[in-house]
Amino acid sequence: MPSFFDAPISAAYTLVSSLASLVEPLTGPYAAAVAIVLCTVAVRLLLLPLSLAALRGERSRTTLLPQIRDLSAKHKDDPERLRREIAELQQSSGTTVQAGCLPMLAQLPFFWLLYTVFSTAIVAGQANQLLAGTVLGAGLGLHWPLIAATPAYVVLAVLLAVVAYFSSRRQVRQLDESAPALSRRLARILPYGTLVTAAFIPLAAGLYLLTTTTWTLLERTVLQR
Repeated sequence: MPSFFDAPISAAYTLVSSLASLVEPLTGPYAAAVAIVLCTVAVRLLLLPLSLAALRGERSRTTLLPQIRDLSAKHKDDPERLRREIAELQQSSGTTVQAGCLPMLAQLPFFWLLYTVFSTAIVAGQANQLLAGTVLGAGLGLHWPLIAATPAYVVLAVLLAVVAYFSSRRQVRQLDESAPALSRRLARILPYGTLVTAAFIPLAAGLYLLTTTTWTLLERTVLQR
C-alpha cells in the first residue's frame, strides 16, 4: 500500500482505539465494537448537511415529475433532446440526480479506512490491538466463512436483512406510479446488497454497514414526515 495512506490509516486507528479505551470500563470486550458504532454515528452527523441537501433534491425531483413525464411524451423519439431538456429543467430548479448520491459517496473514504484498519495486523509499526475486539465471540477482523464457529455473522445478517426489508419497502413506496417495472424491481432488490457486501468484509466493517444503513432508514423516515 502506498505510504501516503499511512497517515489517514494511523489516524483512524488512533481514533477508534481511543474511543475503545474510553468506553472499555462500561463495555468490556465489546469496547472496539462500540467504538465503531460511535465513529459511524459521528460520521453520519458530520454528513447530515449532505443528507438534508439530498432530501431537498428528492422533494424537488418529485415536484418535477409531471413536467418530466410531459417531456418524455413530447420527445420520446429523440432521446438526446429529452436528456438535454430534462437536464435544463433540473438545472433551472436547482436539483440534480447526483445530489442524492452525495451522502453515500462521502462515506466511502471512512468505510475504506475502517476496512483497512481491521484488515491489517500492523498499524503504525505496532501490532493492531483492535483485532482483539470481539462480538459474540467473533474477532472483529474475521470474515464470513467462520460463520459456523460463531453466531456473530448470523446476527449481523439477520439485522442487515431487517433493515434492508424496511428500506426496500420505503423506496418502493416513494416511486411514482409511472415508474417502470425495472425501477421498481431495483428499488426492491438493491437494499439487500448489504448482505452480499457483508460476506466479503471483516466483521468490523459489517458493523459499520449495519449502523450506517440503520441510520439512513431512520433519518429518511424522520425527515420525510
